[in-house]
Amino acid sequence: MATIADRLAEAESAYHDLMTGKAVVEVTDQNGEKVVFHRASASKLAQYIQSLKTQVGSGNRGPMRVYF
Repeated sequence: MATIADRLAEAESAYHDLMTGKAVVEVTDQNGEKVVFHRASASKLAQYIQSLKTQVGSGNRGPMRVYF
């Protein structure tokens, strides 16, 4: 099973392909379903990438610090 970081890398690569002229890209989403993006849906792919970045960031907060 792919990690969130793996899915993020795949989605960013697909976004790059889409923005540099590849007409159609395919990404496997977090449910394991394949999703096809066209240039017109680039904003949806960008939102998906942002969602994955948020999920990755929420797991890397580090130790809690207490200040007095």
